[in-house]
Amino acid sequence: MPMHNKKVAVVTAFPPSQTTLNEYGLHLVSALASSSQVGEVVALVENVPAGCEYVAPAGTRVVEAWCFNSVFSPFRILRTLRRERPDVVVFNLHFSSFGSARIPAALGLMTPMMTRLARLRTVSVLHNIIETVDLSGAGFSYGRVTERLMRFVGTALTWLLLKSHVVTTTLPRYVEILRGKYGANNVVLAPHGSFETPPPPPDREKHLPARILAFGKFGTYKKVEPLIEAFHRLQPGRNIELVIAGTDSPNAPGYLADVEARLGGPGITFTGYVAEEDVAATFQESAVAVFPYTSTTGSSGVLHQAGSYGSAVVLPDIGDLAELLTEEGYAAELFEADDPISMAGAIARILDDPEYRRDMGMQNYHASCGVPISEVADWIMLHAGLPAVESLLGKTGTNRSERMVSWSQREMDAVFVGRWLTRRRSHGPRVEYRATAHSRAQPNRRVPRHKRS
Repeated sequence: MPMHNKKVAVVTAFPPSQTTLNEYGLHLVSALASSSQVGEVVALVENVPAGCEYVAPAGTRVVEAWCFNSVFSPFRILRTLRRERPDVVVFNLHFSSFGSARIPAALGLMTPMMTRLARLRTVSVLHNIIETVDLSGAGFSYGRVTERLMRFVGTALTWLLLKSHVVTTTLPRYVEILRGKYGANNVVLAPHGSFETPPPPPDREKHLPARILAFGKFGTYKKVEPLIEAFHRLQPGRNIELVIAGTDSPNAPGYLADVEARLGGPGITFTGYVAEEDVAATFQESAVAVFPYTSTTGSSGVLHQAGSYGSAVVLPDIGDLAELLTEEGYAAELFEADDPISMAGAIARILDDPEYRRDMGMQNYHASCGVPISEVADWIMLHAGLPAVESLLGKTGTNRSERMVSWSQREMDAVFVGRWLTRRRSHGPRVEYRATAHSRAQPNRRVPRHKRS
């Protein structure tokens, strides 16, 4: 069957659901539906409460096929897929996609293996891996023994996820770990991609008071208490406000309501859930986006969103966030994680230097435009259309075939990422690191070329 007649099923969270990766799921489904390689897209989404309603993008059908924190989700998904009979199944996955409770979350991650056993072509888009996740910070572990057990289970689940025909990950380091530790030859790089390419960012100087934005799902490794303390340190002598936009993490219900009751006050706004149509204005009307993270659980979708709207950003110098600055060309003011004084200093350096703020925002805008999600969708489909690695090995049974398959995937990665880096580097202005004279308590900052001594 020609590729352009393929029917693609995407198992994903989807707005108005507030489950992890819902926004990414919406844009991935939309990109696949608009791809010339795809004939029909069916989004297999979770059941939402009465009164909520899914709105399907053009060319897409939405089918409610699973429930968050339900142990029956894998069987419901498999039953739906057998009824739909797609040519390719794409799973949009985070380790907490199917539940905040451990058993439903683990069973959900076994679903790609089940679809593979059901003879359905299976692609897993994996946004994080157990080797790089701070389990305690993410709300999945309590104590050293439990964490060791969780990592053992996470490693076992990764082995099962790798039974997919193809696994894509968003960072080169993830590909290296999965290929090295697990010996997986079916793992390829597919960068996160930008959700859209909006017009260049507006003049934020017209928006007063200067707005400091925190955006996301809070309560586990995303804590707003240090940000609120930093905001209070910045208030004297500045016309500023703080907007905390988003909801509780599924692992921390009631967190934001509790913080608002304890620490809310003049100049601080808790918006709650931000509808998709309001996301652009939320970023564009803010002077700086702050990431009050204590750890990371994968490539940051919020950073890609901030970049697409030309936001200057303040990040902790940790994990995958720091890697994104190197790998994808984003610029940021860095601070020591969970340190309100360091955070306040980083925010102040952006608020007090409008030219620096504009240069950083434009670099982030160009970095986010490097790979639109439409290209990522085509890349995923290209790999989905390749013969299964096992089929090639089954015909020849030689080590040479295995090396050829591994090499061809790596070479395609290099071509794709090389085009992406070339496109990103062709834009400016560039904002670069400048070493400081102090330790990590005063992190390196990124400064415009013209301000370097």
